[in-house]
Amino acid sequence: MSVLQSIFLGIVQGITEFLPVSSSGHLAILQNIFNINTEGGLLFDVMLHVGTLIAVCVVYWKDLWRMIREAVWICADLFHNLKTWLNNRKYDQALRYRKIVKNNYRKFVVLVILSTIPTGIIGYVGRHLVSVAGATLIVPGVCLILTGVLLIVADISEDGHKVPKDVSYSNGFIIGICQGISTLPGLSRSGTTIAACIMSGFDRKFAVKYSFIMSIPAILGAAVLELKDIGSEAVTPGLVGTYFAGAVAAGLVGYVCIKTMLVVVRKKKFKGFAIYCFIIGIMAIAGHFIIY
Repeated sequence: MSVLQSIFLGIVQGITEFLPVSSSGHLAILQNIFNINTEGGLLFDVMLHVGTLIAVCVVYWKDLWRMIREAVWICADLFHNLKTWLNNRKYDQALRYRKIVKNNYRKFVVLVILSTIPTGIIGYVGRHLVSVAGATLIVPGVCLILTGVLLIVADISEDGHKVPKDVSYSNGFIIGICQGISTLPGLSRSGTTIAACIMSGFDRKFAVKYSFIMSIPAILGAAVLELKDIGSEAVTPGLVGTYFAGAVAAGLVGYVCIKTMLVVVRKKKFKGFAIYCFIIGIMAIAGHFIIY
């Protein structure tokens, strides 16, 4: 794979990761049509996702910093409560426990953790299925059509008003399941999770924030899972440089697309993306039968 091909795929990744048209679906389709050999398999995909992850961190750095601080305090309060429990049992006391989830950001942290659990399980168990599904055009095509349906449903759904304190833990878990399923190529992660958030009654601006921030542990987990297989792949220093160029392109383009997505969701402009997904999905399915 050349540097230009890597940058091209990085631009595609940056656009499609945050706009609800499926980055994995487009990458699978382009690699099948143009016979682009990434030579590192999932490693290249992970590096592109890391590039877009950095874009998320830049856009939401204030929220992330607050969440990190609250996560540390949550751990401190849990440790304090454990000591209190031990003292109460040992000395037959009735010392009061500290409340763990006592503000919006702490609730946000807990919800993201809950969403990450099913995502991680589904992603790990289905990782081989995802690789096989991406080697053909028909699966991305069908999933793109499903993405289009989800976007239309999200567009016609009533505006919700839920912020972290109003969101139930079951909502967070179900949205995590949706994110896990969206690892299938063609099923947009952002489109699927934002649609799930909106249908769960989330405030639209918070739905976008939740979707993108909850992607961070999922992307990091995929990267760690992939790192253990690097030794078995023919990854040269030159190839790493090529991958890095694609990751930079993905991050820069992704930053712009996050800002665009905030406007799209607020103004209910999903229908255009839905039509696009229908067209590309049908073309991919047709291409499958033509090529194979």
